[in-house]
Amino acid sequence: MRSPHEIKAVIEGRLRMYLSRDQTGVRHAMLKLFLKIKTLTIAKICELLNRRFKISYHSVAAMVGIIASRIGILHVMKNKEGTHSVYQIKEQYADLVAGIVGAV
Repeated sequence: MRSPHEIKAVIEGRLRMYLSRDQTGVRHAMLKLFLKIKTLTIAKICELLNRRFKISYHSVAAMVGIIASRIGILHVMKNKEGTHSVYQIKEQYADLVAGIVGAV
């Protein structure tokens, strides 16, 4: 079984690899939104990112899904009505993400 330090190192490697393929800057921008606003829905992320980038709702959903499932740094919750998922960076990874993408 891996120690918390080893898990954090694996997640950092995955996140760095994911961001290394970010040619437009949209992935960095999305992570900065999570650091700044904390709790977001896919619709809100799409709205905010479309101010700087031309990106579809489905592309945003795919990015969030990868970050939540493969990288593992997002916590997923249902809103009170149960209609939308709400995402936020897991507290133990907020400093790691801030260090990698730069402070907001």
